[in-house]
Amino acid sequence: MFGLSGTHGHGRSGTESSDYREPKSCGSPQNCWPAAPLNNANKESDRFLLTTERLCMDGTEMPPSCVRCAQQSDPPLTHVTLVWREGDREDWLRFGKPVTERIIDRRSRIESYAPRQVFALVRWASNDYGTVRSTLDIVRAVHSGEAYTTLPQVDPGGELLLSVRGWPKVRRVFALIDSIEHAGVDPCEVAPDHWRHTHNRLAAAMEPRRYEHNRHRAWLRRRRLQP
Repeated sequence: MFGLSGTHGHGRSGTESSDYREPKSCGSPQNCWPAAPLNNANKESDRFLLTTERLCMDGTEMPPSCVRCAQQSDPPLTHVTLVWREGDREDWLRFGKPVTERIIDRRSRIESYAPRQVFALVRWASNDYGTVRSTLDIVRAVHSGEAYTTLPQVDPGGELLLSVRGWPKVRRVFALIDSIEHAGVDPCEVAPDHWRHTHNRLAAAMEPRRYEHNRHRAWLRRRRLQP
């Protein structure tokens, strides 16, 4: 399964520098390519569906009414383009629950998110000399008319909650997300303020506060009161 494992020993360079680590496998496969289980019948698909049918995330065919809603994008959706060329360019979602997805070809796809949904986009690339890009952005999809930040591969953009560059920081955020999941909390449902807090603490080389259950319950109650 594709993605980053976060384990030691990966990389072609043989050096200790984390800049040269290369993603080969994923510690949480369900967060890398959700469509992968749907491709078992077609061994040539390389983990991408070779069909023009629109599918729901459970693998069933999307009803025509849902297709029309997705095409009309009301409310407008945020579209994330993912490209996978193993060892060269590898994009995936560390977490996220797209409302619809579209397969472009064997190596690229577009996942779409409704306003207020939160997702974590990982982008990695390398050349003959090692890793040239290793980034993780946690983004909240916005409503039409809301202010947003433009981001590569995110159309039109989104509210940037956390952004790190460089493999050591990306790996640190992976560990923080893992701890939230191990506590039984879906990272997609975490309070946006916690990701902002984490971003600021990491930028200042400080340890972020743990995301406690009482804080999560308070956020869920607050969210229910929001229009």
